[in-house]
Amino acid sequence: MGSRMKITNTKQLRLIANTIREDVVKMLYEAKSGHSAGSIGLADIFTALYFNVLYHDPKNPEWPERDRLVLSNGHVCPVMYAALANAGYFPKDELLTLRKPGSRLQGHPHRGSLPGIENSSGPLGQGLSQAVGMAIVAKAERKRWRVYSIISDGEHGEGQIWEAVMLASKYRLGNLTAIMDRNNIQIDGFTEEVLPLEPLAEKYKAFGWHVIEVDGHNVHEIVDACEKSKAIYEKPTLIIAHTIPGKGIPFMEFLTEWHGKPPTQKEAEDALKLLGLERTVIEEEG
Repeated sequence: MGSRMKITNTKQLRLIANTIREDVVKMLYEAKSGHSAGSIGLADIFTALYFNVLYHDPKNPEWPERDRLVLSNGHVCPVMYAALANAGYFPKDELLTLRKPGSRLQGHPHRGSLPGIENSSGPLGQGLSQAVGMAIVAKAERKRWRVYSIISDGEHGEGQIWEAVMLASKYRLGNLTAIMDRNNIQIDGFTEEVLPLEPLAEKYKAFGWHVIEVDGHNVHEIVDACEKSKAIYEKPTLIIAHTIPGKGIPFMEFLTEWHGKPPTQKEAEDALKLLGLERTVIEEEG
């Protein structure tokens, strides 16, 4: 029997997100490769999903009635792995095998290699199409489970994203919620310099989607937006989550160079000290 890990205490959720950030730093340092900025910036969103929003069962990952979470920008998989491990899908000590030979934690997630992974991803622009397909099946078979898809802003430079947007609108997929990591960076620089995307909200609305914008580091705003999306029956929902790449580690924040760079030993030590200080601040708050 599946369940919903519904944690509502703000302090507890913030502490979980902080732990996930610490895990990501350790993983990337140990691997000596990987993507720092996006993985760290998404910690609050993955905390909201795995510890409040999703109906899932870590002890029964293939529970038929589980919600599906499709990660499109697969290079940020360290944050998904960390969330899965903290939720109880596999032992946390396995996180340090990221990107190592024989590891189940590959540099991009692979369906079947690790419990809790719903799709294989690597090439950008594919995940929303996969999510749309799942949502079409769920609607046709009158299933109650929902589909959530994490998508990046940078991959909106690819045409397949917009094909999926149109198809989701055609089939009125009210059971589909896409969450965009709007961190404004990609491998080549700032998104608005590489290929301007704005006005994003208006574009999605024109394609027939319901759009909600949130602070991507406010867990309760994320949870509330996901709950609101359930009440939209006639169209899919896009949540534009405005995030800071490298959030919580000032020397990483907003810098495009951290898109695909792991920390050195000194940088990892400094990052963990900063996150430790943040943990103390959270614990001391009322």
